[in-house]
Amino acid sequence: MKKALFFVFALFFIAPQSWADNGYRIEVNLLDFEGDEIYLGYHYGDKQYIKDTVQMSENGNYVFEGEEPLDGGMYLIVLPPDNQFIQVLVDEQQQHFSLSTTTDDPVTNIEIKGSAENQLFYDYMGFLDQKRELATPLQEEMGQEKLSEARKAELQKQLDAITAEVNAYQQEIMKKHTETLTAAIIRSGQELKTPEFTGDKQEYQRWDFFKKHWFDNLNMADPRLLRSPVQFQKVDQYMTKLVAQHPDSLIIGVDRVLKMVEPSQETFQFYLIHFLNVYAKSKIVGMDAVYVHIIEDYYAKGRAPWTEEEQLNKIIDSGRKLAPLLIGKQAPKITMYKKDGSTLGLYDVKSEYTVLFFWDPDCGHCKKSMPDMIKFYNDYKDKGVEVFAVCTKLKDAEAKCWDMIDEKGMDIWINVSDKMLRSRFKQLYDIRTTPQVYVLDKDKKIISKRLGADQLGTVIDNLIQMKKEEKKP
Repeated sequence: MKKALFFVFALFFIAPQSWADNGYRIEVNLLDFEGDEIYLGYHYGDKQYIKDTVQMSENGNYVFEGEEPLDGGMYLIVLPPDNQFIQVLVDEQQQHFSLSTTTDDPVTNIEIKGSAENQLFYDYMGFLDQKRELATPLQEEMGQEKLSEARKAELQKQLDAITAEVNAYQQEIMKKHTETLTAAIIRSGQELKTPEFTGDKQEYQRWDFFKKHWFDNLNMADPRLLRSPVQFQKVDQYMTKLVAQHPDSLIIGVDRVLKMVEPSQETFQFYLIHFLNVYAKSKIVGMDAVYVHIIEDYYAKGRAPWTEEEQLNKIIDSGRKLAPLLIGKQAPKITMYKKDGSTLGLYDVKSEYTVLFFWDPDCGHCKKSMPDMIKFYNDYKDKGVEVFAVCTKLKDAEAKCWDMIDEKGMDIWINVSDKMLRSRFKQLYDIRTTPQVYVLDKDKKIISKRLGADQLGTVIDNLIQMKKEEKKP
């Protein structure tokens, strides 16, 4: 294993003496460091933040202290200017301790006073360093060419013995110090014991097993894990690698994670905000369904009480506007106006597929995409496709719509506008930027959206092919 991985398996011991009421005091003696100041940082989800900054004291030490106790978790003593760091573990009971070490080999040279948690952690780290020193030359020799099978077997036997020692050490920590953060993190890295799968669905069965049991060795409601590098990594791998990247599956995944962390209010808050931001920013078509679900099932139901009222109302309003525009929903009905003033409703258009295209003559992206739109329509107008192009200009500026239609040769499809906004199309379709494209089926159900003009041909080809497959006996 690489050194970085060893640092992940670490931390924490609950001692009977409590200093929690006296805030925190961490004294650091760095024998080979002469910088003027150092920082106390901490993990928080997928990021690291600075908690405290201290100057060197007269005796050459650095002392972090505060009246309020620290939250439990993994903290980092960060050394400028290279941001080298030394890890320390903070539990909620022992927050007055000291450590002395060197920056060139902090694990070997560390001396700790007043923190059984950090002593446990660094004893473990030192043990791993020793075993790594033994394993590295064996692994290097195993990689050599023309190695005899007998020698390979001997090397593997030695490596297996080292692995067994490491496993035994980990099991001892998890048994004797079961409530420590060290044990929690070691436990999170334990390999899942997968059953034997047979038949022609082994890959699916294995994937399904890992998905169901991914969090078996991790107490997701442990608030300390939010301040460690372990929990977020597990959640991210689950959501991106094990959950099918489809809105329905992702909604189930989000709900599962939030249910597991809910007993820890801070952790619940972190992941609810995290998921909201992820799916609000997603560029993948259809993922706004996850965003709307989070708003409707959590924010709109009072499960985010930390959110200020003004911001909460904005979030809920955003979800309300997007909900009718999700893939699978019926497109909102709008009645628009042609150049001669006659009306034409979106639902009056009879075609296998309707491309609803909102554009603006002053929009640079609209102008750039127009040649692709024209080519697409000419290629697909005989394949059951109609374009319902809505120019978004209002009042006197509407005249620009018809000028550009004539100039660019856009009179090949249906062109409409609504300069007095009688149809409320901007509100109904949440038109804040252009171009906006929706692909509708013959019943005006939304099939796809947020597409570029150059993507439309591929989408329609796939829809036509899917329809052919459905007709096969």
